[in-house]
Amino acid sequence: MGGRRQGFDRARLEALCARWPGVTRDIKWETRRVYSVDGKMFAMTAEDPGEPFQLYVKVPDERFLELTDRPGIVPAPYLARARWVMVAEPARLGAAELAALVLDSYALVRAKLAKRRQAELGPLPVPEAVR
Repeated sequence: MGGRRQGFDRARLEALCARWPGVTRDIKWETRRVYSVDGKMFAMTAEDPGEPFQLYVKVPDERFLELTDRPGIVPAPYLARARWVMVAEPARLGAAELAALVLDSYALVRAKLAKRRQAELGPLPVPEAVR
């Protein structure tokens, strides 16, 4: 199952986010699995395993156009004005790049928390090597 272009699936996203400080997972809008830090969303996918895996993440303003110009990445429906993208075709990206997008989204959202809370959460996770 190796290979640089393998991408992610729901289980891999869950394993990645579950280790990060302050992260919770819940279901919103009856069909979306949402990952949040202190109640603020940073990643989302479909809850139903029968639906294709698509990844939604928040991105920095300066990367929004760059990312949405790439094949397989589009502005996220209903969330684009808040600079969220939908990776509609995760197989087009390598697993390390997908992990980095999720980590960057977590860091962006976490940076908006109160400084005291950020300190309580400890250091940011570091990108992990993808097997």
